This record gives sequence, C-alpha cells and structure tokens, in this order.
Amino acid sequence: MSDKKFTKDHEWVAIDGKTGTIGISVYAQEQLGDVVFVELPAVGKVLTKGDQAAVVESVKAASEVYAPISGKVTAINQAIVDDPAKINQDPEGASWFFKIEVNNSSEISELMDKKSYDSYTAGGAH
Repeated sequence: MSDKKFTKDHEWVAIDGKTGTIGISVYAQEQLGDVVFVELPAVGKVLTKGDQAAVVESVKAASEVYAPISGKVTAINQAIVDDPAKINQDPEGASWFFKIEVNNSSEISELMDKKSYDSYTAGGAH
C-alpha cells in the first residue's frame, strides 16, 4: 500500500492501484475518545469528494466522515460496525472504514502527506 494522504477533516486514504482505502486518522480518534457507533456507506454508493460518507459516534461526540476523493464504494469494514471500539485500537490500519474505486486520481495530489498533516495537527487543528 502506498503512503497515506490526509484531509483537513482528518480522514486518510491509501491508494493501491485503482482502489482507495479510507479511514480516520489517529488524531481524529484521539479527539473523539471511545468510539461506540459507526455507520458506513452502502456498497455501490457513488461519492463525490467532500460528500458525507460515514458517521462515527463516541462517548464525547458524533462526527461525520467525508469522502477525501471521489469514487464508488466497493467494500466496507463490517468488523468496525460489529465492534466500533476497534477504531480506537488501530484507526490507520485494520480499522479502515470503506474502500472506493478511484474516479479521479488528480484529487489525490490535493491531499496532505503525513509530514504536512502532522504539522497541521500540531498547530491545534480543528
């Protein structure tokens, strides 16, 4: 899998060929606290960059997860629906949210790399 790219809304995407795997960042998970519920998009749903794609709820707050790039949902991670607490254990790995078929690869270049994202969050990102 290639390097992850990040959004200012704290989603990440890892591109492997024409497939993008999407989840929330460690920073987002830390801000949320203990995750108790997640709602993922339906397989087959077409998302445009910036669309609300999922919802994650914690003991502290509910938060929307937005599509960092455009594409069609090809898979969801049922394991985190069944046990949302898994998101707290490995948000940038096994606890990915969904996969999409990448429509526009140029959108990927608009996202931050890990170093840029770390600088963004170190500045007290919202």
